[in-house]
Amino acid sequence: MSRPLEDILFGSPSPRARTITRVVSGIAAAALLALVAAAAFRFHEAGQLEARFWNFFAWPTTWAFLAKGLLGTLASAAMAAVIALTLGLVLMVGRLARPRLVRWPSIALIEFLRGTPTLLLIYACFLVLPSIGVKLSTYWMLTLPIGLSTAAVVAEVYRAGVLAVPRGQTSAARSLGLTEAQVFFLVVFPQALRYIVPALVAQLVIVVKDTTFGYVVTYGELMQNARVLIANYHSLVPVYLVVAALYCLVNYAISRASQRLGRPMH
Repeated sequence: MSRPLEDILFGSPSPRARTITRVVSGIAAAALLALVAAAAFRFHEAGQLEARFWNFFAWPTTWAFLAKGLLGTLASAAMAAVIALTLGLVLMVGRLARPRLVRWPSIALIEFLRGTPTLLLIYACFLVLPSIGVKLSTYWMLTLPIGLSTAAVVAEVYRAGVLAVPRGQTSAARSLGLTEAQVFFLVVFPQALRYIVPALVAQLVIVVKDTTFGYVVTYGELMQNARVLIANYHSLVPVYLVVAALYCLVNYAISRASQRLGRPMH
């Protein structure tokens, strides 16, 4: 007897499905371990795992230099996130507005920023704006384009969350005599945030990774400082492994923080 579609999509997996999942997970884990082992073997053959390529990590100055780059990354990412979350809310409100004079420009701006690569926006701030007399620091040449590009995506994430809130919530709030602004900001939007926390976290992780474009404007972020270490010590693999671990720690901290925000209120 065939199972209903809803049971297949949303019900508990059958014993056969659980067995298949375990087998596939085991095969994937084995393949990943084999890939890591093969990469380590190739690094060893290339001599990148020799002690002389790791010795400078024992120096405090090396970690101070990496820490300075990490602070630059976090400073740029934090401000870009503020810009994205704030401007994204404004664009989302504009897109959902009833007047066409507000809605259509908001839609056009969202689509333009979504369709334009972040790197192209950085080049525009680096090359175009100075030619018309607008001079920005390297910090803003990196941070502003990342914030604008992410704001368009965040606006759509916000909109998806707002549309996911049951209409009954809006009707109930209006029946209490709340204004449209109060309905949105006190009832609808707080509930929407609970739906979109995972998507917002994904965008914040992308913001952190987008700061690696800092090399275009020679901004002192983590990857830029890593390139300096590689140029000085010719230690390509060790430096990139350490930097990758630092990025993973930052993104893990973002994910852990989001779990606290995403917990239901009691």
